[in-house]
Amino acid sequence: MLEFDSRQQAEEVWARCQRMSRAGTINLADEALAWRDDDGTVQVRHLTHRTRSAALSGAACGSAVGALFLAPMVGLLVGAGCGAIAGRLLVTEPIDGAMVRRVVGCLQPGRAAVFLLVRRSHPAVVDALREYRPMVIRTSLSPEREGALIRALRGEPTAR
Repeated sequence: MLEFDSRQQAEEVWARCQRMSRAGTINLADEALAWRDDDGTVQVRHLTHRTRSAALSGAACGSAVGALFLAPMVGLLVGAGCGAIAGRLLVTEPIDGAMVRRVVGCLQPGRAAVFLLVRRSHPAVVDALREYRPMVIRTSLSPEREGALIRALRGEPTAR
């Protein structure tokens, strides 16, 4: 979880993470963007919809296969169902929406956070995010690795 000075900054980071994901620099299992409006209202946008995407892909493949057997509707339904199940299995531990709302509720109005569930990443990800000066709210890393991440995001030497 990374905190940013504004929603715009968090959206820029999210867009950059999407580009890095397409380039293979980072592999994201799940992600969310959340912010607190100036009036204190909490807004949460879950950015990945893996189940829906997989269901749509399954429906397209299923209808194509179904067309071969002269039953495109059956193929569409079976493909969508199988795709939805596969999409659920892709993310074994999605980001908990209730936890996101609790964390964002503690942010100062006008600030935002990006929640990333990272499978793998390249060191270039930290370099790309450093210019946004994010504050690390919480990670699942060991204390040593979390400290190294915080130092790297600040531009400090990471080796002791």
